[in-house]
Amino acid sequence: MSYPSTRILALLELLQTYPGLTGAELAERLDVDPRTLRRYTERLVELGIPVTAARGRYGGYRLQPGYKLPPLMFTDAEAVAVTLGLLAARHLGLSTVESSADLALAKLRRVLPDAVRDQAGALETTLGFTSRATTAVGPSTPVLLTLSEAVASRKRVHLAYTSWRGEDSERDLDPYGVVFHSGRWYVTGHDHRSGERRTFRLDRIASARLGEEGFEAPGGFDPVAQIVGSLAAVPYRWECEVVLRTSLDEARAALPRAIGELSVTGEGVLLRSRAERLDGMARMLAGLGWSFTVRRPAELRTAVRELADRLSDYAGTD
Repeated sequence: MSYPSTRILALLELLQTYPGLTGAELAERLDVDPRTLRRYTERLVELGIPVTAARGRYGGYRLQPGYKLPPLMFTDAEAVAVTLGLLAARHLGLSTVESSADLALAKLRRVLPDAVRDQAGALETTLGFTSRATTAVGPSTPVLLTLSEAVASRKRVHLAYTSWRGEDSERDLDPYGVVFHSGRWYVTGHDHRSGERRTFRLDRIASARLGEEGFEAPGGFDPVAQIVGSLAAVPYRWECEVVLRTSLDEARAALPRAIGELSVTGEGVLLRSRAERLDGMARMLAGLGWSFTVRRPAELRTAVRELADRLSDYAGTD
């Protein structure tokens, strides 16, 4: 008897990812009838994969506890996707412990066929990034996983936190969202110690313990906007206002949300931003390719003129 191998492999993937799905749920996901599903499970058992079935209303199929599947086989496209993801995680700081992405890449190399491994290695050694690699310290894996679970389940967490001043504190937090921004991980939510909505860096959280008490997040709450806004409120030396001669859609597409606030005016799009260095702001504005008018500060106009003079000198150099 022949068996459609793709559906049998899909069944194996479902059993590994969603243990305890009922026969009806598995049959629906695979688009087969219950009798065909039983044949698929019997075939897996014949192949030495221990699939168990629990009877009753809430029964389901699952792999025998403790059973470990052999290494996964990747197609060329899948291997490239995984390699790119790990390289980006390492470059951007998306991984938790510092060496986790490197260790995962090493394991991936060991299970790939020679030809695919060589191609993935070539990609790794030749790929370039336009953004600088982050040097930020990543959060601990247990902290990130606990906070993510708390956000998903709407459960309060107890945090051991160290402020930027080095002050240790214990806090109960209703976490609304976890966000990766500019090389760092953040969590935002209602802090019961201060009674306010607060943002915390995950690398400063020593431990996070999931509680039993639930909470309701505010309707329509945007964790990304909250975290970007709270970080933008951190004092900088210069507050800048620049009118860009472009549309709001084009400005939003070209400028990261962290740059500042954008709004439409009669002259164009108004950018309100904060900067520590005005020469960096001048270079950013020049790189946009649009004409613009600096409203304030006057020192930014000077920085733009100085940049224009330097570029003019460069253009005239033989």
